[in-house]
Amino acid sequence: MDDEPKHLPLSLSALRTAAGRAGFTMSCDERTGALLAALAAARPGGRLLELGTGVGEGTAWLLDGMDREARLVTVELDGEVQAVAEEQFGADGRVSFVRGDGGAWLTEYQGPPFDLVFADTWPGKFTHLDRALQLVAPGGLYLIDDLLPQPNWPDGHQQAVDGLLAALEARADFRTVRLDWSSGLLLAARR
Repeated sequence: MDDEPKHLPLSLSALRTAAGRAGFTMSCDERTGALLAALAAARPGGRLLELGTGVGEGTAWLLDGMDREARLVTVELDGEVQAVAEEQFGADGRVSFVRGDGGAWLTEYQGPPFDLVFADTWPGKFTHLDRALQLVAPGGLYLIDDLLPQPNWPDGHQQAVDGLLAALEARADFRTVRLDWSSGLLLAARR
């Protein structure tokens, strides 16, 4: 089976060019992106949260799957890279950009829960995990990537990944599945 995505967001080429110019190498893998688009499409009128905008490749996939009523909040600490995404998608009324520390945002956020949370950075995954999971609505989904060894991992990171996976799989309020695919994913559904 060929698992390469058959439909790519139109903005992907421009975002990749901008990422190269900015030296940004942490963009969303195409297979992860295709899953994001499918999960977003399964949430008509849904509320989505992306932690770690980067240059906006994950954002592009989410928007590509979302319907007109769905809304996305995307949070990024690095204003220079998020500016690329804002330039590309700023006119799309379905997305709101938050520039700042994801951990602080998670701590301070007081709004309604989300139908899909994609944690693509440390806050919401390796830090502030409990808070990110609290923001998943009943029946909602939580997705994380980059769980298979990566060349840029710091020393000792495998232990952090192992601890994260064990913590998520021990929770009674989520049903999880590991996917040995793309960069290594875990999808969790809130019971």
